Formats: sequence, C-alpha cells, structure tokens
Amino acid sequence: MKQNYGLLFEREMDALRRSGKRPRLLLHACCAPCSSHCLEVLAECFDITVFFYNPNISPEKEFAFRLSELERFLTEAGYPAVSVLAPPYDPAPFLDAARGLEALPEGGERCRRCYELRLRETAEAAKEGGFDAFTTTLSISPYKNAEWLNEIGASLSDETGVPWLFSDFKKKNGYKRSIELSKQFCLYRQDYCGCAFSRAERDRKKAAAEAVTDAE
Repeated sequence: MKQNYGLLFEREMDALRRSGKRPRLLLHACCAPCSSHCLEVLAECFDITVFFYNPNISPEKEFAFRLSELERFLTEAGYPAVSVLAPPYDPAPFLDAARGLEALPEGGERCRRCYELRLRETAEAAKEGGFDAFTTTLSISPYKNAEWLNEIGASLSDETGVPWLFSDFKKKNGYKRSIELSKQFCLYRQDYCGCAFSRAERDRKKAAAEAVTDAE
C-alpha cells in the first residue's frame, strides 16, 4: 500500500507546533520556484539552511542563474535567517551516475539515480553540519516521483543517522501555490528539469510540435 507522505508531514508539523521546538533543517533545493512554497510552510517550525547541490544542471550558466534567483527570492520574500550552502559547480558526479542511461526518457532510472546522488550529498552534509533533519523541495513538482524521493531519503537516514522529513509538497495545492509565488516575485521558471538530457528531450518535443503546426 502506498504511503501518504503528505499526511506524515502534517503529523510531524503538528508535533513540532505542540512541542515548541525548532529543529535545524537542511533543505535540498533545485531552484527558487520549487523552494518558494516549501519555505513558506517549513519556516513556521524549522530553522532552515538551503542546500543547493545540483550537479545535474547544465550548462553552468543555468546553474548560476538558478542559484542567483534562489538567493534573490530569499531576500525579497523576507527570509533573512535562511542561509544557502552551494557547493561549487561540478557536473562529473551526475554524468558518472547517468552513464549508460542517457537515452532514457524523463522519469526513469536516470532520474532515480539523480535523486539518490543529490539526496546522499544532502544527508552527508546534514550529518557533518549537525542538522536535526533533512529533506528536499523536489516533491513539489508533479513531474518528480515523491515515492522514490521518500524511499531514498528514508534509506539515507538509516545510513547517516540524520532523520528524514517525509513530505509531498505538491499536496494541498502546494504546486499551485508555488506558481502563484513565482508570479508574485517574477521568478525564472525553467522549462526543463536541469540536465542536458532533459533539455534535449524538451528540444525534441518542441521541434515535433512545430512540425505539426507547420503541417496544418
């Protein structure tokens, strides 16, 4: 039976509200739009550090721009206490993880390996930094597999000893709210996941759509 990760998240938030505690959370984030609603919800109960670890993003200027948009959002939305940890750009770990899977469509094994790569780095950074928990903004996207994300997070929690915060941020209109916040703050919303392979898939779909339009 599939787990209701949204319900698990709400139970954890309710427990924190009752306790009055504010754990230190390391929040993996991929971009400003995905972070927007997640921060809005999490800031009530957690002291947050955003971990921008995304070796999948290509090219480097795209990586830099997404990071700058995230930092701009934190300033303009009024999150002065939220800091950002951003390891230097290095696509090699992702390319190694994706080797042999380059031709797979989005949502397949290549994506699962990408999730695992980024969450493993987050879990290890959370352990090293003495954080009370870690999680990711990725589940806010309807294109990301929340079940995979939570399974990987739970497994890494067992390995590192750092609690994983179960979540499915798209629930309760979370994705819709992220779109609203993106419009409010004029955030850059990318039209591909981040890697060169998803960008190539986007370009193929655009070309196919244009060919159909031209033929009509």
